[in-house]
Amino acid sequence: MEKGNHTATPHISLEQWRCLVAVVDAGGYAQASERLHKSQSSVSYAVQKLESVLNIKAFSIAGRRAVLTPAGEMLYRRAKVLLDEAASLERAAHKASAGWESEIAIAVETLFPIWLLLDCLDQFGAESPQTRIELHETVLGGAPESLQEGRVDLAISPYIPPGFSGEPLPRQARIIPVAHPDHPLHQLKRELTLRDLRKHRHLIVRDSGSQRDKKALTVEVEQRWALSSMATSIGAACRGYGFAWLPEDKIRSELEAGILKPLSLRGGGERYVQMYLIFADRDAAGPGALRLAEILQEQMAASCPDHR
Repeated sequence: MEKGNHTATPHISLEQWRCLVAVVDAGGYAQASERLHKSQSSVSYAVQKLESVLNIKAFSIAGRRAVLTPAGEMLYRRAKVLLDEAASLERAAHKASAGWESEIAIAVETLFPIWLLLDCLDQFGAESPQTRIELHETVLGGAPESLQEGRVDLAISPYIPPGFSGEPLPRQARIIPVAHPDHPLHQLKRELTLRDLRKHRHLIVRDSGSQRDKKALTVEVEQRWALSSMATSIGAACRGYGFAWLPEDKIRSELEAGILKPLSLRGGGERYVQMYLIFADRDAAGPGALRLAEILQEQMAASCPDHR
């Protein structure tokens, strides 16, 4: 018996696991051979060798089809994870050797203060002018979906998708109910109730995720406009078309100019939303993405709610 905590040497190669997964995903040995650009006999041999070494039967024959056994189901699930981890490790190694990224994609929840984001991007641009930035402004489920589909390197969102971890940002988004000063709700000249709100049009920003399963900061009303962008929602509120919960950071100039006025709700109407900084894969993140995340954390910690 070997002494110590030495890691056992695997007896199955990644290529053999890849063949097993391909047979399942492609629907057979012939299809798997085409997908892997290998001969059918080599794919079949790889799977048979795997079964022999592990002394396990991965497939049973049902008619003319190879069907996974219960043990094969387990092998298939674990092999998929193994192959994903191996690919992730290769990407991380490639980024570590390649230096700063040529492009960084970031998805940012529309509640996040745009002036702060632009300040951060400007500081990053001064440090790494050769790195291009691709910015996706999202609503609710849009940023988590971008992470899950591998479209971005990092995201700022109030929602952390399953399988990811997020770092809480030091500044919460403050959302307040507002309407144009001439809106009928302001003419009541008293504290408002939810019943009052339900008599008027509510402006919300539509979830940019394809599933649209996240609920906006809203109340249930008969009259509602679901708009595609925060800018449109702000514009509609400024023209008196309805009331809305809007991020205070986004409407400071409108509040100061008197175009929008906070609604006085019984019990208080403001809401606070915690934002998170989420990497697609922190271990595989390049130095540019890590530095941009650091700048975001530093700038948010230094900013004050009444900074602008």
